[in-house]
Amino acid sequence: MKQFLIFLFFGLLFQVGFSQEGVIKAQPLKIESKTPSDLKLTPEKKTNLSLNMPDLLEKQEDYNMKDSSKTTISMLPNKELVQAGKDLKLNPKFGENSGESQGKHFPNMYLGDIKNNGKFIGIVCRDHEYVDGDLVSISVNGEVVDPKLFLTGAFKGVNVDLKQGFNRIEFKALNEGSSSPNTAQINVYDDEGKLLYANQWNLSAGSVATFIVTKD
Repeated sequence: MKQFLIFLFFGLLFQVGFSQEGVIKAQPLKIESKTPSDLKLTPEKKTNLSLNMPDLLEKQEDYNMKDSSKTTISMLPNKELVQAGKDLKLNPKFGENSGESQGKHFPNMYLGDIKNNGKFIGIVCRDHEYVDGDLVSISVNGEVVDPKLFLTGAFKGVNVDLKQGFNRIEFKALNEGSSSPNTAQINVYDDEGKLLYANQWNLSAGSVATFIVTKD
């Protein structure tokens, strides 16, 4: 019985080995590397990375620093320089004679006399130099008709009624403004607007300019 089992075991073992040999027939794996014929590879375009540098070996133009005719390089904008004080308006009273005027006394002035038979005359005056704050008072035959007239660059004044005989008109300088003396131009017109007389004065403070009109 034991021998029969051993014989059966080897018989089965032989049969299993034979069956596996018949089943396992491995075929070799064949891998082919095929590149499609229609695939075209485009070469990578080269990028020019070189810098556009100037040729330092190229001969440059010679500049003569002593030759002012050559154009030089300026780091500042080319603008014409304007002389300082170009548009500055100076007070004419502070000119060359301003030192002589300061401290000099300008006394009373007689401006002259005229004849006129109209009802009245018009008297206007203005600062004929730089407007610096000159003030005057106007009186006729001792009576004040304008106590404080500020002299500007424009004419302004009063109308004076004329009486028979002499009409004494006085202009008193109340100050000398910011610079000496008190200066003014005077124009006299008749009752029809016709210019009769014109004159100027230079007065120290307190001095008086006198003008006389005679009416028949």
